[in-house]
Amino acid sequence: MDNKKKSHFIPIITAVCMVLGILIGTFYAHHFSGNRLGIINTSSNKLNALLRIIEDQYVDTVKMADLVESAMPQILGELDPHSAYIPAKDLKAVNDDLAGSFSGIGVQFTINNDTIHVNNVIHGGPSEKVGILAGDRIISVNDTAFVGKEITNNSVQRKLKGPKGSSVKLGIYRLGEKEILPFTVVRGDIPVKSIDACYLINDKYGYIKIEKFGENTYGELLFALAQLNKKDCQGLIIDLRDNTGGFMGPAIQMINEFLPKERLIVYTEGRKSPRKNYYSNGTGSNQEMPLVVLINESSASSSEIFSGAIQDNDRGTIVGRRSFGKGLVQQPIEFSDGSAIRLTIARYYTPSGRCIQKPYNKGNDEEYEMDIMNRFEHGEFFSQDSIKQDESKVYHTAIGRPVYGGGGIMPDYFIPVDTTGMTSYFQMARNRRLIIQFSFNYTDKHRPALQQYKDWPSLLQHLKSQNLLEQFARFAEEKGLKRRNILMYKSKELFQLNLYGNIIYNMIDMEAYIEYLNQSDTAVKKAVEILERKEAFPKASDGISFN
Repeated sequence: MDNKKKSHFIPIITAVCMVLGILIGTFYAHHFSGNRLGIINTSSNKLNALLRIIEDQYVDTVKMADLVESAMPQILGELDPHSAYIPAKDLKAVNDDLAGSFSGIGVQFTINNDTIHVNNVIHGGPSEKVGILAGDRIISVNDTAFVGKEITNNSVQRKLKGPKGSSVKLGIYRLGEKEILPFTVVRGDIPVKSIDACYLINDKYGYIKIEKFGENTYGELLFALAQLNKKDCQGLIIDLRDNTGGFMGPAIQMINEFLPKERLIVYTEGRKSPRKNYYSNGTGSNQEMPLVVLINESSASSSEIFSGAIQDNDRGTIVGRRSFGKGLVQQPIEFSDGSAIRLTIARYYTPSGRCIQKPYNKGNDEEYEMDIMNRFEHGEFFSQDSIKQDESKVYHTAIGRPVYGGGGIMPDYFIPVDTTGMTSYFQMARNRRLIIQFSFNYTDKHRPALQQYKDWPSLLQHLKSQNLLEQFARFAEEKGLKRRNILMYKSKELFQLNLYGNIIYNMIDMEAYIEYLNQSDTAVKKAVEILERKEAFPKASDGISFN
C-alpha cells in the first residue's frame, strides 16, 4: 500500500482511538472512583453512595444497620423540632400511649427501693381476677427474680405487657404473709383512659380534665358530657393544662360538639400539602353550653387546636398561660423493619389564620427545647409585663377581637404561677422527690387503716389529724435534708397540699386527687368566677386580660 492510501486511514484510526479512549476512561473512572460522577451529579444519591463507600473501603468492619439507626435521628433533627425517627423496639410503646387499649396485666405500679409496688389494680382487669391487691410487691416474673437496679419503668412494661391471652407468672410479696404468693395472670385488653376527671365542681358547673387526645378521647368526652348533663350541668370547664396533644382527628370531633354549623375549626397547609379546611357540621350537642378552657405552657398540638378554635370562634373563654406553640403536622411512615418516622408535612392554622407553631431554627433543638425555661427566667409565668405581643402578627376573631400570632395560644385571662409559700426548703424537698417518697411510704405502711375511707373528703379529714408535716420533716432529715423550721412552716400549706394529695391519689384514684387539688387552684377558681358572672361567651370589646 502506498503512502497516499495510508494517509486516508489516519483520520479514521485517530477517531476510533479517541472514542475507545473515552469509553475506557469512563469505565475506569466509574469503577475505581467510588462512583464519584454519580455522587457529584445526583445529590439525592449521596447518602446511599456514602454508605456503599464506607462498606466497601472503610478501614474497619462497620455494622451498617447500627450506622443507619444512628444517622436517622440526626438527619430528621436537621428539619424541625418534631420530625422524628422511632426505632422498631420503641414503636409499639409510642403507639400504645395514644391507642384505645393495650394488652397487659392491669396494674398501676411505682418503683420504690428497686422493687415494683402495685399502687392500684384496674377494676375488672386480669390482676384483680386472680386476687392481686394494691400494696403488693412484684418480686419475680416467670420464676426469675425481678428486683434491683435493673428495674425501670421500661423494663417493667416489657415484662408485664404482652400478647392478649398470653400468661405471666408473678411472685408476690404481701405484708403479713410469710411466704411468697404465686399468681399466674392471663394478659388481657387494658383500656387507656385519656380523661382523668369528670365531676360537678359545685351544684352547677362541670369539670373535665383531658390528659391527651387518643383514639378513644372523643367517645370518652361524649360519655362525660352525658353524665354531667344528667346532673343538670349549666356550664363547663375543660382543663387542657399539661396536655401535650395527640391525634388531630379526635380534637376536631370534640370541638365540633361545641360549635354551630359551618364554623372553621382549623386548617393545615404545607409545601406538598394543599390547604385543607376542617369545618363543624352542626351536629354538636353542647353548642349553647357556657365554656371555659384552661391551658398552660405545656398545652401543645391538639390542645392548641382545641383552644384556638374556641377562642377564634368566640365560643368560650381561655384561661391560663401561653401554650407551648407546637403547630407542625406529622405524618407517620413505617419501614419494613418495624421502625417508623414522624415527618412534618404541614402546619396548623387557627380559624383567624394564626400559625400555632412558635419560631425555630433548623437543627437548633437546644434553643427550642430551652424556650419554656427562657419564658420562666424572663418572668412570663409571673407577670403580664413580661409578655410582649408581636403587633405585626395581629389577627381577629369572628366578632373582631384582636388575637396574636407568633406561636402558641395566648389566653383571654392570664393566671400567673402561684408562688405563695414557696421556699428553698420546699424546693429541695420536691426536687429530691422526698415528698413523693414519704407519701408512698406512709400509704404503704398505713394502707389497712386508710382503706376504711372510701372518698377523698373523709380521707382528708383523717390525714389532717395525723401531723404529717412533722413526720415528713423527720423522714427528710433522715434522707439528708436539714430541718429548717422557719422555712418549713412558711411552706406549711404547700407541704400539706402535696402530702395529702399524693396519699389521696395512692389510696383512691386520679380523679379524687384532681378534685382535691382543684379546691385551691387559682385557674379553676377564675373559671368558676367567669361562669358565675355569665361571661364565658366573649364580647366584641373583650381583649386579653391579666386578672
